[in-house]
Amino acid sequence: MSQASESRPNAVPGKILVGAAHGGAGARAYRYLTLSLGNRHGLISGATGGGKTVSLQLLAEGFSNAGASVFLADVKGDLSGLSQPGDAKPPFVKRAEEIGLDYEPDRFPVVYWDVFGEQGHMVRATVSEMGPLLISRLLDLNETQEGVINIVFKVADEQGLLLLDLKDLRAALAHVAENAAEYKVKYGNIAPASVGAIQRQLLVLETQGGDKFFGEPALEITDFIRTDRDGRGVVNILAADKLMRAPKLYATFLLWMLSELFETLPEVGDQDKPKLVFFFDEAHLLFDDAPKALLSAIEKVVRLIRSKGVGVYFITQNPLDVPDAVLGQLGNRIQHALRAFTPRDQKAVRAAAETFRKNPSFDTADAIMHLGVGEALVSMLGDKGAPEIVDRVLIAPPAARVGPATPQERAAVMGESKFAGKYDTPVDRDSAYEKLQGGGQNAAGGGLIGTIGSVLGKLFGSAKGKNLSPAEAALRSAVQSAARTAGNRIAKEILRGVLGGISK
Repeated sequence: MSQASESRPNAVPGKILVGAAHGGAGARAYRYLTLSLGNRHGLISGATGGGKTVSLQLLAEGFSNAGASVFLADVKGDLSGLSQPGDAKPPFVKRAEEIGLDYEPDRFPVVYWDVFGEQGHMVRATVSEMGPLLISRLLDLNETQEGVINIVFKVADEQGLLLLDLKDLRAALAHVAENAAEYKVKYGNIAPASVGAIQRQLLVLETQGGDKFFGEPALEITDFIRTDRDGRGVVNILAADKLMRAPKLYATFLLWMLSELFETLPEVGDQDKPKLVFFFDEAHLLFDDAPKALLSAIEKVVRLIRSKGVGVYFITQNPLDVPDAVLGQLGNRIQHALRAFTPRDQKAVRAAAETFRKNPSFDTADAIMHLGVGEALVSMLGDKGAPEIVDRVLIAPPAARVGPATPQERAAVMGESKFAGKYDTPVDRDSAYEKLQGGGQNAAGGGLIGTIGSVLGKLFGSAKGKNLSPAEAALRSAVQSAARTAGNRIAKEILRGVLGGISK
């Protein structure tokens, strides 16, 4: 098992300290996550208040210290304090002493992101990048309505209509509806009732703030993968407290990120540590009421993305929230307390216990129900890739602040960010809406790209984009997004995003 008795157990090369198993002070058995197996995914589960957030933060700090970048969604605001040093709270100091550590406060390199642009840099995607499968999921469409969306995307590809934001999608949908008789012969029936239902769902999405998410400059997903001057991986924190008010938008947005990572990153196989570790909090939202095609796509992405150097860690209250096909791929497990008040609770306890290799020294199901705050059942993958025997562990305290950063602290971090100004200013270039209205130029041959030749030298003279004003940085990002759109046109015809392609 991954255990040691070093004088500094939190400084073992190639390992992240998770905690110490119960035992005498003179013979502590430390538990570690092996970095080279960090891309074999993981699960953090347990009832509210059991310590899931602290375990998430502990792993995020460990990956960052090892030079692996991290992405996490901060659904309650508690994780934003990773940018600030810990304040030596008595419970954490006591826990450190219990497991033989000196509590050492630390802070981590953080970049804040926010779909709404209020608590972090703006995050946008184009409608085209998200693709028909995820758009249909986002709008909660039935099979017939999803068929209409697929027709809209097909027509847009054939006619060179760029689908960048929601008004582009509305315009393309109206165009298809107005010419339904023409397209019916080639693609099938386009019922007015289905078109009307989709338009109403688009209106709902706009009221939830979805209109801010779609557009340009679109996020370059590789911006998540960076290290600071000390070689520590950057922790990308998405402010998700407001986003969580629209659960489908939250889940679909994070799933889109995973698909973009899969599509963008090259194959690297197993390395000494992951390139990026992706923490998916409130994971049940990803699977609730998901159609079979989407579940199949999620399963395949989780299975295949590890070869891109990406580890995915799901955080949820109940292990039953995760389908068996996905659960079986999560090799690193931290199980906090579950309470068995109802038959479903009892089933969840049994199910959680059965996923671990038994430890002959205690009953796993009974232990799950009697874990204290800061305790967990831990089973990580051993050095040979096999799951370890489960052990009851005191989780080590995080080094950074456990709790939110203040608005002033957040603003200071954002002001020092390399992405200040890059995504903040929206750009609305000629696309499907303008072309169908008759007032725009063909985006592939004119429009925005045709008017900025005089500034390309300045925008691209420096590979790192130094000395650009916020407006120039936004324009540079928009041009790059335009290039990606043009370059992906043929590819999108064959594979409309990873999820759309692998689900067929």
